[in-house]
Amino acid sequence: MTGQAGIPQAAANEQVATVRITVNGTVREATVPVRRLLSDVLRHDLGLTGTHVGCEHGVCGACTVLLDGEPVRSCLMLAVSADGHEVTTVEGLTRPDGSLHPVQQAFRECHGLQCGFCTPGFLTTIAAFLKENPHPTEEEAREAISGNLCRCTGYQNIVRSVLRAAELAEQQSDRAGGSTR
Repeated sequence: MTGQAGIPQAAANEQVATVRITVNGTVREATVPVRRLLSDVLRHDLGLTGTHVGCEHGVCGACTVLLDGEPVRSCLMLAVSADGHEVTTVEGLTRPDGSLHPVQQAFRECHGLQCGFCTPGFLTTIAAFLKENPHPTEEEAREAISGNLCRCTGYQNIVRSVLRAAELAEQQSDRAGGSTR
């Protein structure tokens, strides 16, 4: 028996749980098998398809989301583990007024993506990194993205995007009157 989008429904004897997660600022609830991965809940149960699933082993980083502000591989995490926590997906990076997050803007300006499959994981990873290190060196930028794989680029434009995002974030902070220096 299949449910939404051809996903198998829980067997009658399978244990289920209701998870309550704040996703991109909105409290969301889903009753799911306890073995369901966070990536599957986001994509299939909540319809947030910006989180991509690549290797399903936590190696590629395409599924990276922020859990309470920290990057995690959603393909390795059970959804029940996220119960009561805040999750930010790539969809949640966009500002409430529709403007792009500095990392999104930088990727656009610096051509930091090609096919786009790995991009959501890079964007969330870099957003978290820049909160911890708002003025990274090129070497620190390379280290920050080293856990995410891209099959299309040579990473040069992604590194440029990290550095440009730091500049954009600082400019936004300066305009808002909260200089980071």
